[in-house]
Amino acid sequence: MPRPRRRKGATTPKAIELPLLPRRRGILFPNTSGPILVGRRTTLHAIETATDGNGMVAVVTQRDPSLTEVTLADLHPIATEGSINRALRLPDGTTQVWVQGLRRMRLLEITGMDPHYTVRVEPIDEREDTSVPTEALRRAVLALFEKVARLAPSIAEDAYVMAMNIEPPGWLADYVASCLNLDDDEAEDMLATVDARERLEKLSIHLAKELDVLELQTKIHSRVQEELDKSQREYFLREQMKAIQRELGETDPAARDANDMRQRIVAAGMPEAVTKKADEELRRMEQIPSASPEVGIIRAYLEWLVSVPWTAATVDKLDLRDAARTLDRHHYGLPKVKERILEYMAVRQLAREKLRSPILCFVGPPGVGKTSLGRSIAEA
Repeated sequence: MPRPRRRKGATTPKAIELPLLPRRRGILFPNTSGPILVGRRTTLHAIETATDGNGMVAVVTQRDPSLTEVTLADLHPIATEGSINRALRLPDGTTQVWVQGLRRMRLLEITGMDPHYTVRVEPIDEREDTSVPTEALRRAVLALFEKVARLAPSIAEDAYVMAMNIEPPGWLADYVASCLNLDDDEAEDMLATVDARERLEKLSIHLAKELDVLELQTKIHSRVQEELDKSQREYFLREQMKAIQRELGETDPAARDANDMRQRIVAAGMPEAVTKKADEELRRMEQIPSASPEVGIIRAYLEWLVSVPWTAATVDKLDLRDAARTLDRHHYGLPKVKERILEYMAVRQLAREKLRSPILCFVGPPGVGKTSLGRSIAEA
């Protein structure tokens, strides 16, 4: 496992000047590496200048990612000294730069803007903390990170093994923070926290929250997967049962009822639109489990559709004397109602081709004879 680049006994240099590599999003932590996409002219020139020299740049994240030209106030105050390992030009005109983070640096001022940004920075000296509380925090962070790495699909499988081999607490905090999906504000807060113990405390809180979310997400996913597996298992068992019944020459009762209803729909002689609707409801009934209460509703609706006399018809008898005798035989009184019915029959007899046989509507309270009059008209 490589150690951080720091010579024993070396004094930390004070303000130095470096080409600036401003990032729109993302944080580069010390002792970590990663790709950075650049496309601005000034940033490309800064990379060329750095690669022609010692390869060092100051990597810092913008406060507003939409800006193309920045001032000192537009940048976060803490930067990372980075070493450019390689640069690759892409077909879309941008360049992918692989940068190795080295140490924290404090931005002091922008000393140049053309042809690229140049900044004066002050390296931040990070002292190693080997106290017992810091070691306890280091172990707690490792334990939490192990659980998070096992549940989070975005973390590489060997990330925890890498973390186990990092001894310096500050370096461990930076590495774990770089593996997590922190937003820029949270990551910048971690970068700006120089004290290793304080950094581990913040990291442990974030890991605990992330672990709670991941465990709940895993529980929900497992529950949904169990329901899906149960539904699929029931579906396959039903299909196997149907196949066995077909081999034995037996028929599923539900399928037998559906086929019987399909034959009744065809024989009912419904209009095309009604037949289409009945077929849709029948297919829906076949897909619903037989124990569902909706099956009874659909079945009752289909039974009503096939019971309607769509094509059944009788020859009209327009004998007024016979109709009057039938009405008198079945009902006592009601002279106005009987007279109105006989008038309608007389008009039907005189204007048979013009009259479109409207439906007779009887209105009145229960028990006055509406239904019995309808039966009498049907008999007459």
